[in-house]
Amino acid sequence: MAQDIYNAHENVRELYQSANDILGFDLAKKCFEGPEDELKQTLVTQPAIYVHSVALTQFLQKKKITRHMVAGHSLGEYSALFSANVFNFEDGLKLVKIRAEEMQKAGQQSAGTMAAIIGFDATTLEQVCKTASEKSDVVSVANYNSSSQIVISGSIAGVEMAMELAKEKGAKRVVPLVVGGAFHSALMQPAADGLKVGLDQAVFNNADVPVYTNVTAKPDTDSAELKSLLLSQLTNPVRWIEIIQNMIADGVSEFYEIGPGAVLTGLVRRISREVSCVNISSLESLDNIMEAN
Repeated sequence: MAQDIYNAHENVRELYQSANDILGFDLAKKCFEGPEDELKQTLVTQPAIYVHSVALTQFLQKKKITRHMVAGHSLGEYSALFSANVFNFEDGLKLVKIRAEEMQKAGQQSAGTMAAIIGFDATTLEQVCKTASEKSDVVSVANYNSSSQIVISGSIAGVEMAMELAKEKGAKRVVPLVVGGAFHSALMQPAADGLKVGLDQAVFNNADVPVYTNVTAKPDTDSAELKSLLLSQLTNPVRWIEIIQNMIADGVSEFYEIGPGAVLTGLVRRISREVSCVNISSLESLDNIMEAN
C-alpha cells in the first residue's frame, strides 16, 4: 500500500515520517512489509488508508486539479474533509488515530459483526433488521452501498438472525464480513463518546467546497455542522447511494476515487452508468491523471 509513491517522492516519505511521530509506530513498515494480520487491525488500517489518500490528494492539489465537491465513505470522509481544507494532515490523522482506537475498544467491549446482503430491497431489509432486533439483539443497516449491496451491522446474534431472515425472504446472497466490530451501529456509541473528546479540541475550518456527508447525504460547508456530523457518523449508516445520486443531480459527470483499492469506483458504476469514475491508487494511475491535466 503506497510503496510506489513512497519510493518515488521525498515529500511522501516526509508525510509518512510525520505519521510515524503521531502514531507512535512505523506505518510505512507495516504497510510495505506487514504482517498482514497487523495491517488489518483497525488501529493500523484506518491511519494507513488516510495517509495513502492524503499523499495522493496532495499531488492533485499541487497540480491544481479542480474539485467541485467531495465525499468519502466512512473513514474516507476524513480524507474528503482534508481535501476540502477543513483541517490539515496532522490534525486529521490525530482524529483518525482516536477514531481507530475508540472503535477497536468498542469492538472489544461489545462483540459485534457485519454482513453484506446482496440483491435485496433496502426497505425490506430495514424491516428485517427491526424484526431481528426485537427477536434477538441489536442489528441495523450500516452502509447503503448500492441498490444490489447493503451492509448490516450489530451484535453477532442480531446479525446472524437478520442474515437468516433475509435469506428466507429472497436475498440472493448473504456474506459475513471479517471486521473488528459493529461499525455504524448503536454498538459504536462508546467510540463516539471517546471521539467527541478529540473533536471538541480540534479546530475545523469551513469547507472550501461542498462536502456530501455520510449521515445526511447532503452538501455542507459549515465547520460546526461538519464536526457534529463526523461524530454522528459512527453510529449512523453511510448513505452512499444518496450521496452519489445527489452529487450527480448537482452537476457531477466525472468522479475520482482517491486512495487504496477501487471499491468505490465499482459502487459508483452500479449506482449510475451515466457518469465516469477514475481510480487513483498508484503511481501509475497518478501519473496518468497528471499527464492528462
